[in-house]
Amino acid sequence: MSLHVHLVPSLEGVDAGSTVTVEGAEAHHAVVVRRLAVGEPVLLTDGVGHVATCEVAATGKARLEVLVRSVSTEPRPSPEIVVVQALPKGDRGELSVELLTEVGVARVVPWAASRSVAVWRGDRAARSLAKWRATAREAAKQARRAWFPDVSPLASTADVVALLADAPLALVLHEGAVEALPDEVPGRLVLVVGPEGGLAPEELAAFDEAGARAVRLGAEVLRTSTAGVAAVSALLSRTSRWR
Repeated sequence: MSLHVHLVPSLEGVDAGSTVTVEGAEAHHAVVVRRLAVGEPVLLTDGVGHVATCEVAATGKARLEVLVRSVSTEPRPSPEIVVVQALPKGDRGELSVELLTEVGVARVVPWAASRSVAVWRGDRAARSLAKWRATAREAAKQARRAWFPDVSPLASTADVVALLADAPLALVLHEGAVEALPDEVPGRLVLVVGPEGGLAPEELAAFDEAGARAVRLGAEVLRTSTAGVAAVSALLSRTSRWR
């Protein structure tokens, strides 16, 4: 049976035999929702590589105390894949973030493309970003990741251009491209996934000038919410992470 995973602020300096207290929403979920009881095993992670195998020592309404049995530190996964995701409509943004997190991306960058149907402004922008971050956090726990992905603030096209120019490899998914995904994957790459309405010519031109390569996945045209995970999966299959 897979152990339940809970996120804590830090496991830095925690060793076997230590006692760790989990409070707030994580503790409530463990005790009230999952009904963890004294003596049950549980995993803690801080999302930056540390994982502790623990045993529940005591529970409260919004408090969980665990005894640490062992601690491991996992290296940051390589390659590091950053996905620039154009804002999809409805709840497809959360779907995209969930899938990208489960497949192992290091960072998701929401992008306000010129043809994006969804628009993030004011309070809606703050709420939408919070939803994306919460989705990534829960998906990372479900996937038992030691390193949780970052979800960046909303990026403009200029921000994306700068990100692409700084990447060892920059790829832009486009149905009109001739080139396929590369066989060689460096230690870090940035992948751009456009909106439902497609990439605007001026966006493609700016990305090309920044050094990005337009690539296609095949004859089929995928939705923006699933194209990223399909491309990342194909790229990771070329690396040691999936072998």
